[in-house]
Amino acid sequence: MAESPVGVTHGDRAQQIVDVLVDAFSELMTADADAFRTKFRKMAADPFAFYRGSACLFYADMAELPDRWCDERTGRVWIQGDLHAENFGTYMDGAGRIVFDVNDFDEAYVGHVSWDLRRFAASFALLSWRKAFGDEVISDLLRGYLTAYLDQVAAFTRLDDDKTFALVKDNTEGAVHDAILRTTARTRQGLLDRMTVVENHERRFADSPRSRRLDDREREEVLAALDRWKQTVHPPRRRRDVTYDVKDVIGTGGFGIGSAGLPAYNVLIEGYDQALENDVVLSLKQGNVPAPSRIVRDADIRASFEHEGHRTAISQRALQANASQFLGHTEIGGVGFVVQELSPYETDLEWDDLTEPEQISPVMLQLGRATAKVHCVGDADSDHTLVPFQTEEAITAMVGDRREEFVEDLVGFAHDYARRTQDDFRLFVDAFRAGRIPGISSSGSHPVPQAPSRVPPRADRGVGEGRSVNAG
Repeated sequence: MAESPVGVTHGDRAQQIVDVLVDAFSELMTADADAFRTKFRKMAADPFAFYRGSACLFYADMAELPDRWCDERTGRVWIQGDLHAENFGTYMDGAGRIVFDVNDFDEAYVGHVSWDLRRFAASFALLSWRKAFGDEVISDLLRGYLTAYLDQVAAFTRLDDDKTFALVKDNTEGAVHDAILRTTARTRQGLLDRMTVVENHERRFADSPRSRRLDDREREEVLAALDRWKQTVHPPRRRRDVTYDVKDVIGTGGFGIGSAGLPAYNVLIEGYDQALENDVVLSLKQGNVPAPSRIVRDADIRASFEHEGHRTAISQRALQANASQFLGHTEIGGVGFVVQELSPYETDLEWDDLTEPEQISPVMLQLGRATAKVHCVGDADSDHTLVPFQTEEAITAMVGDRREEFVEDLVGFAHDYARRTQDDFRLFVDAFRAGRIPGISSSGSHPVPQAPSRVPPRADRGVGEGRSVNAG
């Protein structure tokens, strides 16, 4: 899949990349061009960053790819939707455990189980090129991930309650175990110290260039939205009683490469008691249209969600066996928002510290198990009806005795699609630099001042002088 399809030139592919990005983000780009200029600059850093920010392009390609690992059931499974290598980390679940798991459910939807596996595998190949790993090393590490995935899926068929499984301190090793241990040392007080100040015995958010104070009208809209959110929090998730009195509200920007242009708010509430150290920070973020939904045409799936905030919260509850007690949704101005705690216990896996295949190999096995877990808990045992069967049984039946074929096919896809992404990255950067993405200029609204020329212009300039050279 590395090469462009037959008859598709680089120019055609470049235009397709631009068209897909514009189709996915046009409304947000119009609303906040500066945020998307920043997003595209981050995507222009390297092929992996481009891949992270262009899930919509991946799914446009998946729509054209025959999926041999999909049948009636495995084509209708809860998926994370943007399962790249940097979307794994720690969090505190609703039972109070520090767990290592898949995170970030902004793109979660119901779709082909293989889409998550393909997206992760290609992302890992791109990440491995940063580390100069050879193709065979990458292949071996991916085989470990996929084999561990299938083994864990098979294990779930023998468990009465797959919700009890989690990667925790007692059953992990290496970098994953270390990440959990580091997280246990974090405190809510540390988060509050970074984000807030205490004045006259009252806590409020610290002023920051990345946040803004709200006028009275907008503040009242957010407070009304919080009242609606309280009705969406699942009572079983409430591990401790919470006081919802609001202490402060600020507006913030989007989070990460994938959330450019999405309005967001942080809300400081009283928390578990009146002690200042137990205040809680809530995040309200506008839900985005998930990339997989652009190619999934099932009207029943779309009709299951009131809005994208509702879809994000429902998806996260489906994919996390014990979601946070604060997870819920609301609306502001008729637009859906997802609400959850801004937790000090959420950290990402640090790939920069992993430089050798021997370090990464056990990590890949645990990532495979984590991926199997999110797929298998979001099924008939969950609190929804979209997936009315046991996912682990469906996957096991679909793969059957073709385990080796399944693994090798997805490993081959990873290499092919990673190579295509490298080509796409160069086409994207060229298009961005040349101003071919409507409404988003790489130079911003202010042209770069030109230094005065020391050589007077000549009418007889030689051939090639002054010609720009594309280094792509």
